[in-house]
Order: sequence, then C-alpha cells, then structure tokens
Amino acid sequence: MKISIITATYNSGTTLRDTLESVLCQTYQDIECLVVDGASKDNTLDIVKSYETKFGGKLRYISEPDKGIYDAMNKGITMATGDVVGILNSDDFYTTDTILEQVAETMKAQPMIDAVYGDVHYVDEKDLSRSVRYYSSRLFKRSLMRFGFMPAHPSFYCRREVYERYGAFDVSYKVAADFENLLRLIFIHKIRTRYIPADFVTMRMGGASSSGLKSHRQIMKDHLRAMKQNGVFSNSLLLCFRYPYKVGEVVWARLTGRRV
Repeated sequence: MKISIITATYNSGTTLRDTLESVLCQTYQDIECLVVDGASKDNTLDIVKSYETKFGGKLRYISEPDKGIYDAMNKGITMATGDVVGILNSDDFYTTDTILEQVAETMKAQPMIDAVYGDVHYVDEKDLSRSVRYYSSRLFKRSLMRFGFMPAHPSFYCRREVYERYGAFDVSYKVAADFENLLRLIFIHKIRTRYIPADFVTMRMGGASSSGLKSHRQIMKDHLRAMKQNGVFSNSLLLCFRYPYKVGEVVWARLTGRRV
C-alpha cells in the first residue's frame, strides 16, 4: 500500500527541512513525497532539490504560481499515485516515526475503511518542545459536524479513490476548504472512517486557521457557507458550541505543562 504525502510550500525555507526529515524518518517507506510549491522566492526549491537523492526517487515536486494552499493540495492529489493520500504542511512534522506505519496497518487490516485520522498538537514556534494546544479527534462523531467539529485535518489519511469519486478542495473558500471537504466526505457521503489513538503531527502556531480573531471570523463565515452549500442545517449559535471545547484544549495544555 503506497501512501502519497502532499506538502504545499511557499517561502517555506525556515521550516521545510523539519518536514522532509520527519518523512524520511518514518519506519514505513512505501511512500511518495509530493512537494507542490507556489513559485517561492526564497530557498525553498533549493532545499527540495537537496533532498532528491535522500528520497531515492520517492520525491517529486513542481513549482508554479497557484491560487493558494488548497489549490496546491488539489494539484498534489492530481499528482498522487498512492493508494492513500495524506497532507503534511510545510511548517509541520510527524510527531513520531511510526505514524505512516500505523496508518498503513490499520487500512490494510480493514480494507472497507475509507479514511483514518488521529490527533495533532500545536507548539510554540520558538520552543518546539512546548505544547500550547492538544487537538484530539477521539470524541469526534459525524453528527458533531453540525457544530463545526471535524477530525484534525493534518491527521486525515484518505483513499485516493474517495477524492476521485467525491472531489477534493473547493478553492473558493479562504481558510476552511478543509472543513467543507470533510463535511462533504464524512457527513454527506458517509465515508467509513476510523480513529487511531495517536499524536500524528506537531504543528507550529500561526497557520491559516490559528492566526487570530480575523481568521476565526472567516472560519465562521466559511463554515456557514459550507453548511448551506451542502444542505446541512446549522447556524452561528450551534457553531459557537465548539469554542469552549477548544479553549479547554488550550487550558489543559498549559495546566499540564505538556512537553514533547
């Protein structure tokens, strides 16, 4: 079972090495690493090229202008030849060396499963050992999507044929095309999923979905639009129910002083 790992980059020179090194360290190596670059102006491409030989033919890349991160992800899905597709952002890295092995073992053992997901955690970008939020997908249920809940998207690994059948990311969404995609796949088309109790990915704070009040306002707008577009009843009040839970994740991380 080949796993395709898509990494969208744009001026990612300061973090990309960590991302690629974490892929190389995975114990499961029936993979392909697809870097989709948006015509970076820094040393991103130099870094990618320096890793070609280390991947032994398992690394492919393109570099051209795009319409944003979701457009880049769509290009990666189109490029993918693996049975299963996952996304690892260019400022993130795998938390342990056995993540892809767990994904492969679960999906091989349960061939009727369409996708798997787990947990992720956010870290202070100046101190990668300090967790500032632990995002667990353990309690996720399909019905909770009405309230804006979804599995941690960086931990989501899906059979490529599912994207081919139901579509990938709607690039008209500014920050929540991942939610719309999962709503369509999980809530509308009811793909079969399994939770893997593991911390998949370490994420630096400051991404498109964790960068302040303006971002959260846009997320709310996008979520409401996704619900309407897919014929799912919800409203602003229902979508606000997830925020106390998210605050609790942050408070718990700080109280426990969780360190990686």
